[in-house]
Amino acid sequence: MKMLKMLALLLAVLMILPAAAEEEEDEWSFIDLSGEPIVTYNEVEWDFPIDMMDMEPELVRLANKQMFLDEDFKPAGLVDVKELRLDDEGNNKNGGVRMVDGPWKLRKECAEALVALCDAARAEGHELYLKSAYRSYYKQAVMYENRVKKYGYDDGWVTKPGASDHQTGLGCDVVPKKWTDRGMNEDMAKEPETQWMAEHCAEFGFILRYPSDKEEITEINYEPWHLRYVGKEVAVYIMENGLCLEEFYVQLTAAIDDFLAAGGPRYLVEDFIQTSAEDQYSRY
Repeated sequence: MKMLKMLALLLAVLMILPAAAEEEEDEWSFIDLSGEPIVTYNEVEWDFPIDMMDMEPELVRLANKQMFLDEDFKPAGLVDVKELRLDDEGNNKNGGVRMVDGPWKLRKECAEALVALCDAARAEGHELYLKSAYRSYYKQAVMYENRVKKYGYDDGWVTKPGASDHQTGLGCDVVPKKWTDRGMNEDMAKEPETQWMAEHCAEFGFILRYPSDKEEITEINYEPWHLRYVGKEVAVYIMENGLCLEEFYVQLTAAIDDFLAAGGPRYLVEDFIQTSAEDQYSRY
């Protein structure tokens, strides 16, 4: 009799477990008629190609002529890129990032990805150099004012302080060796090293920040040397779909608006929502 009771109890447990597991799964996702999984949070659909949990808000932060960073904004986790080339005894390693001038700093995840990208390029016979990286609001202000004084107007090559991608600590200018002592222009896109970089940068989490066909949107001249770290998931999506960061941000903002309108928890997406700081240089 005791054995029969145990068998009955075991059978009851086995019948309950699948139903409980199915109920728990439905709390987070379900399958639509096409068979594709739809991610939900608190039963509210997240209708965007990339799950919000696979994106880091700081990595997709926008800085441009409409979305200004505050003068006090300084990215967290800045590291000296040169330090990533040193071994435990402080000696230069063979790999890593070659640099022009410096010292240059980047956010750690960006710097590490840049090391990996440069090492991969070197393995295929391409030598790349870091020519510019993080710039503070005040350094950008000096560069901008000097440019305006030199030409008498804003010629579009040096952006206003607060609008520079370099202030995020995720933007970097990477050039072929023969361009380390030359003024940069769009002709650099013809170089094998630059073409390799454009083809492979997304594999390391980078995008081309200012593409040639997006100048009207970015309001920045074509810069084949300017990489921006956004993380691999986002980089692959942007590059495969021929987007610029502004277009990605518009899509992401629309998805956030829909999510909130449907009753999605704001705390899950609020770190992705940006507001622009004041343009301190509106007189130009």
